[in-house]
Amino acid sequence: MSLFSRIFAKKRPTPGIWPNHPTWGAMKNGVTIETDDGPRSLWTVSCGDLALPSGRLAICDPFARLAPVGTPFVIAPQGKFPVTVTLTDISEAQDKSRQREAYASIVFSSDAEAYRKPLPLAAEGERRREPKEGEFAGFAIDSGNACFIDESMIGPGMPDPQTWKTALFENHRADCWARQMEDPSHIHTGMANLPLPQAKHGENVILFQSGWGDGHYPVIGSFDEHDELVAAHIDFLVLT
Repeated sequence: MSLFSRIFAKKRPTPGIWPNHPTWGAMKNGVTIETDDGPRSLWTVSCGDLALPSGRLAICDPFARLAPVGTPFVIAPQGKFPVTVTLTDISEAQDKSRQREAYASIVFSSDAEAYRKPLPLAAEGERRREPKEGEFAGFAIDSGNACFIDESMIGPGMPDPQTWKTALFENHRADCWARQMEDPSHIHTGMANLPLPQAKHGENVILFQSGWGDGHYPVIGSFDEHDELVAAHIDFLVLT
């Protein structure tokens, strides 16, 4: 049994209860599902690979809660892994006039998903408490955006934190994080895959808007039949 299955292998969640419910739509492309609010079409956008040299997957608001130390993370495999954002249309006509980010996902393995459960986020030194069924700890968003980044690279890969806002987040240069997220030719409007400013081995950050903007959102793990973590998702609670 691997490190990940030892950490997460406990009582399996009940089928039919969130996040193991019929309206779960992460990674579904060209599919329409029925929700309490009507049909919702889903499609995916590939955001490229994220480098995870330490396997400490930090998930946070990049503009409000990213920090050199103390950023909460989940324990994941080490390596480079593909990131996908699942979009949905919440318009009554289903004509893609009201698009929202429903999920952001990072996939660690091609093994089939057997079940899902919320993942515990914690900063270094904090107790990693697994949520009870139907509950989640999650993370806060204050700028309407979220990101995936290797927690161990935030300090070495970023400049002086006092300069982040003016040097990286909000300026008029083409390399400004916010401007690159707004550029539809980069990946898709509201998404960006960017190298860390001081990265030496291709370490990066992948940013995306959150479907409902500011709020508190869960991180969900997908597990295979052997209780191995095969993917992690942010559920922006657009479909639930």
